[in-house]
Amino acid sequence: LPPRILSAAARARPRARVLWRRAVAMSQLGSKISVAAQMQAEDQFDRAMKLGRRKNDKLMGKIPKGTESCFGDFPSAAHAGEPRITSMRLIGSSALALSPRGPTASHPYPLAATLPPLSFRSCGSSNAEAFLSSPRSPYLARGSGSGGRTFSTTPRHEKPQTSPPRAGASERRPIKPTEFRRFYDRGDLPIQVKHKGTANQVMWKVDVEKLDYHHYLPIFVDGLREKEDPYRFLAVEGTYNMLERGGSKILPVVPQLVIPIKAALNTRDVEVVVTTLKVLQAMVLSSELVGEALVPYYRQLLPVLNIFKTKKLSTFDQIDYGQRKRRDVGELVDETLEILEANGGEDAFINIKYMI
Repeated sequence: LPPRILSAAARARPRARVLWRRAVAMSQLGSKISVAAQMQAEDQFDRAMKLGRRKNDKLMGKIPKGTESCFGDFPSAAHAGEPRITSMRLIGSSALALSPRGPTASHPYPLAATLPPLSFRSCGSSNAEAFLSSPRSPYLARGSGSGGRTFSTTPRHEKPQTSPPRAGASERRPIKPTEFRRFYDRGDLPIQVKHKGTANQVMWKVDVEKLDYHHYLPIFVDGLREKEDPYRFLAVEGTYNMLERGGSKILPVVPQLVIPIKAALNTRDVEVVVTTLKVLQAMVLSSELVGEALVPYYRQLLPVLNIFKTKKLSTFDQIDYGQRKRRDVGELVDETLEILEANGGEDAFINIKYMI
């Protein structure tokens, strides 16, 4: 080809590459990112902003700990002794070394050899007073002890007036291991993570329409309490998939879903409550008569919402750029109550007002 055409083609290559990258970016923006994948992205951001948050929650017992290996926990005989127990053993041995009898055949502590003699005969009568006044002496002089007295000369200290303790109604409750974690670790769930470049997805090993909803849907809803991946991702994404394709299979399972939903709300964890309210809205809107079927169970589900009803984000004159993520628990409570009232039939409003 002539040099002029070659130079024009060379100039067109960078422009074509830019247009291709822009098209790929627009296609990614247009693709729907699931709620569970969005929660994974938020976790990566929180991991950089709040270092050690998950580790501290595990140490405090707020979330369950995982297994010690991919094959399960190690046997108890393989666990090394705790440093605290070892130090207590050392302290106890040194305390026994201060016995007046000194080292014996049953307790030959080398620390006793470095201590001063513990008897009057070895000290001598002239050094008896010095021996009694020594801080290492195991004996007390006459009249210096407090044993055997029927009264105390110690002045009484007035107890300070303390304020009443906090009720702790909105504090987080410890999250126990869920049934979803147990079934997933055992390999009983027909689901796995499909890793992709932009966002992870769920790969079902069977058709969702063929699943036994009476068995699987309560297990997935119980996994909404999880705060670690892959348990949380699979539980949240699997619950949404089953609600989208369930149809008429969801209504008969509603009584079995009340207990796991109540357990998730009672954790008082804002992240878990937000996820549970979103799932509750999707469940009411997924099929007809589900809202009416939930009316008899308002006594179990709605009392916890009184705690979070007033916890709304006050931005004043600022802009809430994360409003699209719907993480304001106060607004979610209002939305959920409106959806329950609109889809709960005639008795929904009076029952909601009775509980809230």
